[in-house]
This record gives sequence, C-alpha cells and structure tokens, in this order.
Amino acid sequence: MMLLAFLLLLPWDLATLFEKPRVYEAKTEEPGVRALYYESVPFRGKPTRVFAYYGAPKGKKLPAMVLIHGGGGTAFAEWVRMWNARGYAAIAMDTGGLRPEKAIPGKWWSPVKAHHEFGGPEGWGGFKAIDEPSGDQWSYHAVAAAVLGHSLLRSMPEVDKDRIGVTGISWGGYLTDIVAGIDGRFKFAAPVYGCGFLGEDSAWLKDFAAMEPDRAKRWLSWWDPSVYLPGSKVPMLWVTGTNDFAYPFPSLQKSYRLATGPRTLAIRVRMKHSHPDGAQPAEIFAFADSMLKKGKPLGRVVAVEREAVRFSSKVKMVKAELNYTMDRGKWPDRKWESVPASMAGKRASAKVPAGATAWYFNLFDERGMVTSSEHFESK
Repeated sequence: MMLLAFLLLLPWDLATLFEKPRVYEAKTEEPGVRALYYESVPFRGKPTRVFAYYGAPKGKKLPAMVLIHGGGGTAFAEWVRMWNARGYAAIAMDTGGLRPEKAIPGKWWSPVKAHHEFGGPEGWGGFKAIDEPSGDQWSYHAVAAAVLGHSLLRSMPEVDKDRIGVTGISWGGYLTDIVAGIDGRFKFAAPVYGCGFLGEDSAWLKDFAAMEPDRAKRWLSWWDPSVYLPGSKVPMLWVTGTNDFAYPFPSLQKSYRLATGPRTLAIRVRMKHSHPDGAQPAEIFAFADSMLKKGKPLGRVVAVEREAVRFSSKVKMVKAELNYTMDRGKWPDRKWESVPASMAGKRASAKVPAGATAWYFNLFDERGMVTSSEHFESK
C-alpha cells in the first residue's frame, strides 16, 4: 500500500514512460554509434524529442547501460563507445533540449551543441522556472528522458532487458538518484558526485536563498532526490571525491542512507569533478560487471567502528588507509591527509589523529579498486 501511495504521488506517468517511445533517425558523423531522437513528454503543450546516441557490440542478449550526462554536457558518443568496448550496449541521451553539433578532437566531453526545434526546457536545475507547472520544468523532463531512454534500450533486440544499469555524472548523478527511486526495472545504479539534500548543503545554496522560502520548499519537495531515494531497492554504487564542490559529504551520506538497497561507496581523496573523471572510474565498470556479467565484485564494508572497519571481499585486499581532515568549515575547502591502516584478516584499523574533524577508511583490492566506509565526524 505504501508503494502504491508513493507511485500515485509521482509527477511522472510511469505507465507511459515504461512504453517504447517513437524513434526518429538523426544524422551523425560519430563512428560506431547510431544517432536518433525519441519522443518525450510535452513541453508547454508541444511535443518534444530527446537526442541520443545508441551503440552495441556484436552479440545477443547483451548487458546494457543508460548514461546520463551532467551540467554543461549533452549526449556523448565516446561514453557509449567506452561501454561498447567492454561488451555492453549503451544509450546516452541529452537532458537539456540540446544536440551535439560538432565534436572537438581530444575533448569528447565538450562538443559544440545547440538547442533543437523539438527540445524541452534547458538545464540545469530549473530553479528560476519553479512557478511553471511541474510538467514544464527541467527536472521533470530530464527524468522522463532518462526513463524513456531506458524503455527504448530495453526494446533493442540485442539487449537483455533484465541486465541493464544506469550511471550519471554530477547533475546526471542527481538524476540517477531520482531514476533509481522510481524506475525499478534497473539492476543497479551508480551515481557519480550527485546526491540529494541540496537545500541543506550543496553548490546551489545561493539559488535557494534567492528564492522565496515557499518557492524553495516547493522545488525541494518536487525535485530533490531525497524525496525519491527511499523508493530505490537496487544495489547502488556511490562514486565521489572528498572535496567535491557541488555535493558535500553530509548531503551525500544522508542520501545513501535513504536508499533501501545494498550500497557500496567509492570515495577517492580529491577526485576531480568533471565528465571525463566521472565517466572513467574503474569501480563503475567492475560494479557493472559484477551485477550484469557475473564479474568479481568490489569489496563490501560489513561493519564500521570509530577506528576500524570489517569487510568481505572475493578479491584479495592488499592495503587500507585512513583518510582524515583536521579542518572545519566548507567541505570543498578542507585539506585531507591519508595514513596507512593495519590489516588483520577481514579487519582494517588505524588510530584517528587527535583533532581530526572527519575521517573514513579506504580499502584497496589487488586490482586497485577502492571500497570506502562511511565517514565519521567529531562532535
């Protein structure tokens, strides 16, 4: 009954979004991928189409990925090819009414792009459009584009519809959080950087401060991932860095604790925030392989203590470290240090330095993959 009530309150018509959308071909100069448009939800009463790249290696019953770009991005052909090279079909869609016009050599994440005639609202966040009907706002359209992209991917004859995951970067990670909470057809989700609780601590506090309190409250009640994450039951891999400028640790922690499925953290010290840095962590590919191709999984933290973690792993763990900061204030500005942690069996431990304000453990397996614990904060 609670799930039914949740679904009835959603702004999206999932029955419609779960149907295969109508497809239109698009011209492209990108090798190895197909460019297309697919129908999406209306914008201000007019029909819209989403631009996307789709690609697949040769084969049948392929695992597949939905790829959601972040702010300033669009559909990335090279991201699709990355996954194709690993044996996956993949679709990357634009979420801001744009289409790529020209690739920039050596910078696949920065193509020249333009708004097209069937585009919906442009991104990101849509804070200034909060007085528009919910169905005319960016978050509504961006989530619909991702879910419809999933429905289209499932219809491809070479794709195994029961082996599909989703990953997104920054605003795409934000969208991944929401999509994971409303589209239960996915087998896993891997948000990179993105999380909820944007009104508590995020790069957009000034945007909320510029809105009247009731308008900010409306945006958060409609579009913050914290509203939808409790509906996520799939395994989730949360990938980020200690100093992410947009989605700080406290908001991230509150977000991953909301999702009800198994969670894995991969938090690198000072991981950069960008499309290429968010698309290529080896942990994402390993997690996908473990979920969709019976690959060896990442390690799993099974218990966390103040100065120790217990873990399980099917791949040998070769080292552990304690990462800590002595600073207070804004999370992106804090300096982080790392010290080795001792390992004994399935337990890693280290003395937390006096005066540390926050800390967490990283475990590294013999492949170089990282598994992280939750972070602690001093009182």
